[in-house]
Amino acid sequence: MNNKVAIVTGGSRGIGAATAKILAERGAKVIVNYMQNRGAAQEVVDTIQLAGGKAIALQADARDSYQMQQLVEEALRMYGTVDILVHNAGMSFVKKSFEDMTWEEFSQKVNDELQAAFVSTKVVVPQMKQQQYGRLIYISSGLSHQPTPNFIAHGSSKGGLNSFVKYIAKEFASYHITANVVSPGLVETDATSDLPPTFKQHMEAMLPLGRLGRPEDIAKAVAFYASDDSAYLTGSYMPVSGGGEMN
Repeated sequence: MNNKVAIVTGGSRGIGAATAKILAERGAKVIVNYMQNRGAAQEVVDTIQLAGGKAIALQADARDSYQMQQLVEEALRMYGTVDILVHNAGMSFVKKSFEDMTWEEFSQKVNDELQAAFVSTKVVVPQMKQQQYGRLIYISSGLSHQPTPNFIAHGSSKGGLNSFVKYIAKEFASYHITANVVSPGLVETDATSDLPPTFKQHMEAMLPLGRLGRPEDIAKAVAFYASDDSAYLTGSYMPVSGGGEMN
């Protein structure tokens, strides 16, 4: 990935931060996108730079076309191109059963999820088409395939994302732009830190590999799709779940 330029949305923490670091470690110049927490994004950039890599932190709401276009223009000004998009921006959602959920609560998550994917893709594709090269990687969830109580909004939105990626992969394959999905299982991040220890232990006991995921596990799968090792893969779905999606 030497001299490739990567945008990582939601890059200030968790899976996004780990992905930004590993892409930089492998030679990419990284735009660490954040929405609110500039301090956390700058910490990621500082870590990359201390290790000899290149990175900048840029604020943008992944759902906002104007903000994302400005981000891409700054990336082009700084680094001259955009080769890789890692769509990782997380969208908040209501955890409720279907019976207790309103349409507004359900549609908010579905709309936010797909709007962010749509906008982020829309702003990078013109540059990728022009250079006849691109790597699009989208972070989904195993809950898109495995229903879990109270996660209907999240799982449905990620199921929609999985389908969206296939359409993108089909439409832009002739431009040597690939689009693939990385689908984590339960990962140890600050977003899951409030889960009861007994629940985590139960989940670990069910996983063939016997432990929960770490952000680095997901980041390494993303790095594979971002590299030329994946040149003949597009429209694919990769579960990174310790074997949790085998059933």
